[in-house]
Amino acid sequence: MAEGVEVPEGWRRISIEKDVILISGLRPKGGASEDEGVPSLGGEHITTDGRINFTDQNAKYIPEKFYKLMKKGIVKEYDILMNKDGANTGKVAILKEKNFPKIVINEHLFIIRSRKYFEHKHLFYWLLSNFGQKQIKDKITGSAQPGLSSKFTKNFFVLKPPLPEQRKIAKILETVDNAIERTDTIIEKYKRIKQGLMQDLLTRGVVENDELGVMNYELRDEKKHRFKDSPLGRIPEEWEVVEIYEICNIINGGTPKTEKTEYWNGDIPWLSVEDFNTGKRWVVSSTKYITELGLKKSATRLLRKGMLIISARGSVGVIAQLGRDMAFNQTSYGLDSKDKSHITNDFLYYALKHYINSFLSLAYGNVFDTITRDTFKETKIPIPPLSEQHRIASILSQTDETIEKEQKYKQKLEKIKQGLMEDLLTGKVKVNYELGVRSYESEVVVR
Repeated sequence: MAEGVEVPEGWRRISIEKDVILISGLRPKGGASEDEGVPSLGGEHITTDGRINFTDQNAKYIPEKFYKLMKKGIVKEYDILMNKDGANTGKVAILKEKNFPKIVINEHLFIIRSRKYFEHKHLFYWLLSNFGQKQIKDKITGSAQPGLSSKFTKNFFVLKPPLPEQRKIAKILETVDNAIERTDTIIEKYKRIKQGLMQDLLTRGVVENDELGVMNYELRDEKKHRFKDSPLGRIPEEWEVVEIYEICNIINGGTPKTEKTEYWNGDIPWLSVEDFNTGKRWVVSSTKYITELGLKKSATRLLRKGMLIISARGSVGVIAQLGRDMAFNQTSYGLDSKDKSHITNDFLYYALKHYINSFLSLAYGNVFDTITRDTFKETKIPIPPLSEQHRIASILSQTDETIEKEQKYKQKLEKIKQGLMEDLLTGKVKVNYELGVRSYESEVVVR
């Protein structure tokens, strides 16, 4: 792609085959272990946004003895790593700091090192950008097992600014990346907080506490409050346990005939699982829309704002709440509280999210798991008094709003980063180091 980009004054367009060293990795017979040894990185440890994700959950190690025999594949600080085969061919990351004294790669990665032309961070951002990714995709061969050969660097062109300018560009892009990582950390923190809150609030609940004349709320404690045994374990004495089928209207969806053009492209959103499998509570839009005639002449039904939808096939158990009136297809069920003075849809949403494993344990199917109407008869949830439902839903809703706010901020940062890579890596926008870095540092911390 660099062939079609104008070369700014003082820059050069070069093929990286003249500069980079390409190193592949390996691992012992039988593969890596999950226990201990020298950390071994593979394609699963590289994220699509250019980071290395090596955690206790996905860690892989090779024996120290094997490491001592290795003559290649040993990673240094600021090495660029590229996934060289499989479905995620072309993913790249940079090892910004070594958290372990020894790190290696397996046979599914390349190490890319520049001899003299590039700052590694600058080259990394080029490979991560649309310019680099387009060239990488053009170099992939094979359909059953796609991959990159060690010759992919031939005629792989990159725009090369002078080294001081490369450092300026990399510094600005890294500033935005750091802000994205900090925001990710905040999001994960609030997600953990939410999980803990759901566990406490949906098993213990909250009660009013007016000690010292100040009204506030506290979690119930068995030392201070009455609890009882139930099919779901110990719950507050005031609560009851009910089957979802008893308290909810279960609504079927459907699909208007696709050959009837007059049924489609209207004003009524028509949901499939992909539209609400986003991790967010509220769903307000869809990829497809139907007409009033399509609604009338098919098995689909209109769910009203505030009702719930739960996926029943394939990706079973995805739950969302409707932010507007919407129709839906037959792979999901709509849920609506039969008696709003007994249970609210807001509380029902969080209760179902917390007890979703009950649904998943009852889903059945040979190829795809499926939730049926009988599943709702077998699944129980606890019901607090109405006023307490409101308090619980309000607390969890505030946490959801905080998470969504941070997610929107992260999306903003990602757009800024994409625009900066487009402008800075091509020289479309020239940078002054002091002004450039400071202005972007200001931009990414103001919300």
